[in-house]
Amino acid sequence: MKLLRYGKVGAEKPAILDAQGRIRDLSGIVADFAGPALGRESLSRIKALDFGSLPLVEGNPRIGAPVGIVPKFFGIGLNYRDHAAETGQPIPEVPIVFAKASSCVSGPYDPILQPKGFDRMDFEVELAVVIGERAKNVSEAEALNHVAGYSICDDVSERSLQKGGPGEWIKAKSYDSFGPLGPWLVTTDEIPDPQSLDLALDLNGVRMQTGNTSTMIFTVAQLVSYISKYMTLVPGDVITTGTPPGVGMARNPRVFLKAGDELRLAISGLGEQRLKVVAEA
Repeated sequence: MKLLRYGKVGAEKPAILDAQGRIRDLSGIVADFAGPALGRESLSRIKALDFGSLPLVEGNPRIGAPVGIVPKFFGIGLNYRDHAAETGQPIPEVPIVFAKASSCVSGPYDPILQPKGFDRMDFEVELAVVIGERAKNVSEAEALNHVAGYSICDDVSERSLQKGGPGEWIKAKSYDSFGPLGPWLVTTDEIPDPQSLDLALDLNGVRMQTGNTSTMIFTVAQLVSYISKYMTLVPGDVITTGTPPGVGMARNPRVFLKAGDELRLAISGLGEQRLKVVAEA
């Protein structure tokens, strides 16, 4: 299933794409895609519905992030071998886990804001994992049973705060709009193997990043299991799993985002994001 949320910021409603790619309203079934609504029981009930009988959403509404409440938002650093190589960093022996503030979550077509003084903003196309069932000390073998589905994330980063400055990743990656998610939350039944997905990112029509999740150092199952040993994962938690090579910081010359830039991010089976950088007044 491809689940989504539509409507104005702060007033989004849950919905699903039908077989023809039309948006069908689910607000009469679930209040939002948050908490228990992301669990196995809830998703099974939704899957059993006759989608054609659900209210059709007319027009072209704004699409929001597919998860209504994100209790915890984690990122994984240097999780692709070729990305670690391009940055000159050694291959991590264990996952590098950092936090993004959940207030940075935005929709897949919303603008990326560029505040004054952020002159080294970078792009990172990533596979995002959404937790559906509480996970504490889960094994790798059981880890994927705790996943509701997958989405696209752009892990936007202000490199001056991450590199060569105070080095606090959470500040570099948490400004409003620095965590676009969507367009859909694609449930695990449609993505049986999260380690075989193609990723791509274009900047102003030029391909910058190309990769495949098969080259991740730590798999989705390993990441969920690893993090669950240090804290309990709950429904709605998001883990964005690292980026393939081609980021602006690693290029020669370097390429950083500026107002007016347009990004297209795509992952096989998960749709695409289209984002524009806008200078914040």
